[in-house]
Amino acid sequence: MSASVSMPLGGVQVGSYDDYQQAQRAVDFLSDEKFPVENVTIIGSDLRQVERVTGRLSWGRAIGAGAASGAWFGLFVGLLLGIFAADGSDWFGSVLSGLLIGLVFGAVFGAVGYAASQGKRDFTSTSRIVAGRYDVMCAPQFAEQARAELARLSLRG
Repeated sequence: MSASVSMPLGGVQVGSYDDYQQAQRAVDFLSDEKFPVENVTIIGSDLRQVERVTGRLSWGRAIGAGAASGAWFGLFVGLLLGIFAADGSDWFGSVLSGLLIGLVFGAVFGAVGYAASQGKRDFTSTSRIVAGRYDVMCAPQFAEQARAELARLSLRG
């Protein structure tokens, strides 16, 4: 069965919320009330990317971040190689070697990456996609029941 052009992919709107937590709370309430939530969809609309600048990027930070990530990877490889060690000192040597080699290569790659940017992005940031509105949609045959349950939720505060 294909979706109708006049009906959105998620069904019929039974609620609209400003943030995801409110929409999630509504669906959780429906679930608590034994509503068949497999017929419910949360659709985020008016999407935008939010990038939060977390700090300045410098040579020291770029090299340090590269060294740290390289050290973690080197530690992991060293632990894997240490499984095959004959005794405790060989195991310790494998882990330490992997850690140090990973640290050095990570620092080098961090420096190369920072140099390649040529100062065009001298900051660190995190980004995420957020919606301006979250609509709770429901299959048409359950829409009235969902609206009634969500009205009870809104009366509770």
